[in-house]
Amino acid sequence: MYKQPAAGTLELGREGFVGDEQADRRVHGGPEKAVHLYPAAHYARLAEKFPDASTQLVIGSLGENMSTAELDESDVRIGEIWRLGSAQLQVCQPRNPCWKIDERFASEGMAAFIAEHGLTGWYWRVLVPGQVPPGATLDRLVAADDSLTLAAAMRLWQAHRPELAELEKLAASPGIAQNWQQKIMARIEWLRKNSESTSAQTPAFHTKPEKP
Repeated sequence: MYKQPAAGTLELGREGFVGDEQADRRVHGGPEKAVHLYPAAHYARLAEKFPDASTQLVIGSLGENMSTAELDESDVRIGEIWRLGSAQLQVCQPRNPCWKIDERFASEGMAAFIAEHGLTGWYWRVLVPGQVPPGATLDRLVAADDSLTLAAAMRLWQAHRPELAELEKLAASPGIAQNWQQKIMARIEWLRKNSESTSAQTPAFHTKPEKP
């Protein structure tokens, strides 16, 4: 989770940057969580809400592989394809914040705040591995105008009782991560079977497991 600025050309493979590692492979890493981008502007909002952690809230401190001041969740759509150096990336799912963020910054409630306000960043899958030299730009190659923006997709996913047709459209988004798609389909099925229940809202972030 402690990322440092990189120097020199980086190799980007199907499971991420060569040399990058994930401690808990059950919930981190893999082809559909190969690269994490976190919008730089979110750090100012986090620092305002959690001033005691403000000096620690710097680019890279949330474990992202890259950051930008030009994009946030409202600027990208599921399935879009972007070029970074000679590699090609596809937006496939949001990051689901984890309780470890609270411990990392000694700030109870930070993960919940990130989830509630959609300050999650997103994951890319790597469609075409390649090299990323210093000064490489991130450029959109293929738009996905029929897909939801990531911000709209997260609002729909977290809504208490979203329209099933809208959830079905989200699940059918070209390029969506398979694990997220399966969760959406499972929720659709649950909502159909429990039309009168009041407990349909999806968990917004990973909570700390209780000790046995």
